[in-house]
Amino acid sequence: MIRMLAKSIREYKTASILTPIFVVLEVVMEVLLPFLMANLIDYGVSGNGGKGDMDYIVKTGLMLVAVAFAALIFGALSGKFAAQASAGFAKNLRHDMFYKIQDYSFSNIDKFSSSSLVTRLTTDVTNVQNAFQMIIRVAVRAPFMMIFAMIMSFNVNMSLSWTFVAFIPFIAIALAIVMRLAHPIFTRVFKTYDKLNNVVQENLHGIRVVKSFVREDHEVEKFGKISDIIYKDFSKAEKIIAFNMPVMQISVYSCILIISWFAAQFIVGGSMTTGELISMMTYVMQILMSLMFISMTMVMIIMSKASGDRIAEVLSEEIDLKNTDKPLDKVKDGSIVFDNVSFSYSKNKDKLCLKNLNLTIKSGETVGIIGGTGSSKSSLVQLIPRLYDVTEGSIIVGGEDVRKYDIEVIRDNVAMVLQKNVLFSGTIKENLRWGDPNATDEDIVRVCKLAQAEDFIERMPDKYDTYIEQGGTNVSGGQRQRLCIARALLKKPKILILDDSTSAVDTKTDKLIRRAFLEEIPDTTKIIIAQRVSSVQDADKIIVMDKGRIDAVGTHEELLKNNKIYAEVYNSQQKGSEDNG
Repeated sequence: MIRMLAKSIREYKTASILTPIFVVLEVVMEVLLPFLMANLIDYGVSGNGGKGDMDYIVKTGLMLVAVAFAALIFGALSGKFAAQASAGFAKNLRHDMFYKIQDYSFSNIDKFSSSSLVTRLTTDVTNVQNAFQMIIRVAVRAPFMMIFAMIMSFNVNMSLSWTFVAFIPFIAIALAIVMRLAHPIFTRVFKTYDKLNNVVQENLHGIRVVKSFVREDHEVEKFGKISDIIYKDFSKAEKIIAFNMPVMQISVYSCILIISWFAAQFIVGGSMTTGELISMMTYVMQILMSLMFISMTMVMIIMSKASGDRIAEVLSEEIDLKNTDKPLDKVKDGSIVFDNVSFSYSKNKDKLCLKNLNLTIKSGETVGIIGGTGSSKSSLVQLIPRLYDVTEGSIIVGGEDVRKYDIEVIRDNVAMVLQKNVLFSGTIKENLRWGDPNATDEDIVRVCKLAQAEDFIERMPDKYDTYIEQGGTNVSGGQRQRLCIARALLKKPKILILDDSTSAVDTKTDKLIRRAFLEEIPDTTKIIIAQRVSSVQDADKIIVMDKGRIDAVGTHEELLKNNKIYAEVYNSQQKGSEDNG
């Protein structure tokens, strides 16, 4: 995990190396201060038979000022480089995670919830950033301070120095117990954070539904329960971590009392000077404060370890859709062949949602797909642009297995409008240019005419420069569907797939869209998944899906005569339209 995260330091290696260097220099200066102060007292103030030595006082005083100023400069520089290194490390970490997610296949994304990925990109990265800053600064400062202060204290008085050495095992054992008890709780807390983010996302995304069903109290209660779990877990972890402070205080005050007791006897006996006692006390405080900083660093590492593991999961996720060594970079035409295709989302052959499909679609054909909910219509078409890979068999597009194509090439040649139509915040033009970043205004108008979107766009105040809110909340469902169809058409695809993408438009508009497709893009293979028979009855062939299998293939007239499922759907819809009429 550490090796994987360390790759994100990259251009901030220099700052990461300079930070501990300046920290060590700062520590050296701070350790020299008590030594100089002791000399100032013993040889300057008390020297010359108790009358003092002003020349020595001035000389040593200037040295004290110079050392203190140097400590200040080195401390400022270490802080500057630590901030640069940690902030840069976090920036690269978020960059690497986000780019990794962009390469995920649908099956990779299915392993992580969107709320979990958001938590990992935000809270978890912040925890790791804070830990990294402490590691390159505090975790360097504390051990060096302890070692240098110990050397100086042993140099002052070896007998007294063993006092605080005796407390180190006690502090180490206490810290180990705290780490062992707190780490599992923090691991659990961050998983609960995922659930909290999921509740918030769902609530904000579906706020209109919440309000229309007057379910605010239910949502508040649901949020409160998860928030309460996080509160209890964090409280429990903080209570465990809080033991650090009393352990350190007991150690510090015990050391001071013991050293004060023995030092008083040494001073009376003449084996220790006042200056040495003062420097000894300072070194004791430096050593014990170093131990306290080490314990704080360890606590931060405990918290960040859980976050680091979660980040590493995202970065180490094996992407299951990859290019071959020499991928094809051109799709000849829009012909499609399903050759004994079976598919399972879990890769388990005992849990297939598509079973032994055999199907041939000629380039330029219009194909309708109809079937009940759960008949795996969407699963079938998602295999064509290789959003998922088949479990068994093969899918051939343009005469080649889709796995032989470069992934970007096959997806550029297959335009797909999914069931959930998504528009992004930005103008209509900016949204449509997702299909082709270099599309001209004339291209945009042309595809909007094909998608029957031009009329309502022209009625908008800013026309094609009208701003679309996030998720397309300021346009209707039918308008959103037509904009998404226009966006797909801008790709000039060889295959166009509409996955129930005209369900929110009226039958007249639906018919006009289909007619425009027939007249304007005759060479494009068009696959239309629909619930309404009227949306597919003019297709060259219609596929009837049932429980993951192809139940029948034929024209509208053939299926009406020979297929029970199709006939039942058609008759029920005809009866419904007559009743409504």
